[in-house]
Amino acid sequence: MKHITHLFTVMTLMLPTLSFAAVRFDAKQFRNEVSEGLDLIGARKNVIVVPDDAPGELGRDVYQKRGVVDTTNSKIYIPTSMYVRMGGGINLSFATESAKFGGKRYETSDSWTTMIGLGWDLSSYVRSELDLQSSTFHFSDLNDMQAKYHTASAMLYFDFARRYVLTGDVTQRRSFVPFFGIGAGIGQYKFDGTDGANGFTFVAPCATFGVNIMFTDLIGIDIMYQNQLMAGNGFGWNTARGGANNIGNLMATMRFNF
Repeated sequence: MKHITHLFTVMTLMLPTLSFAAVRFDAKQFRNEVSEGLDLIGARKNVIVVPDDAPGELGRDVYQKRGVVDTTNSKIYIPTSMYVRMGGGINLSFATESAKFGGKRYETSDSWTTMIGLGWDLSSYVRSELDLQSSTFHFSDLNDMQAKYHTASAMLYFDFARRYVLTGDVTQRRSFVPFFGIGAGIGQYKFDGTDGANGFTFVAPCATFGVNIMFTDLIGIDIMYQNQLMAGNGFGWNTARGGANNIGNLMATMRFNF
């Protein structure tokens, strides 16, 4: 009994010491952990963290959608403000007044026109253009007679539909855009041969109606009918001054946007 009492007394004296030692150990460990944490935060200030572009489930969802939407005619549109076009066409004899020679009239035959133009987009529907045209006319039953026109015109075009349409976040390109144009110009004409009508001509008005077909965002073709009212020294030979004559052409030109 005496030994048990002695053991209890020793344990009672040691308990506060063990508890104090435990408390001192835990506090030191805590201080060390806090200190290490502060050092780590300080070190991270000099570390550049590059996040994932699209981490986690959201990222996988984004990339899985690629290719699901039909992008055949969907593009990222970079707006353009100017274009050039060049090409030519044939003269339509039924839409062109006959030339006068020796009191008779002769229809145009095997005639053509070439052109080059520079245009500016003024809005989604309106564009302006300067063009140069050169025309060569032949006439039925007049093998040795021909005429040439060289004109410069200023045109204003109106597109009947937007070339690009925004659908949600996707910009789609129209491949088919009809248009109408109106303008005026001046030029020089010459009917080869004796007593041919030569001199300046005023093209007023020049009117066109056609359609633009785009193959890409930048390249397309314009197919149009063009009517020019030539006012000048007559159309043919031995003709009096004055008067106006209609010239009709079917044109096809390549358009290059830039």
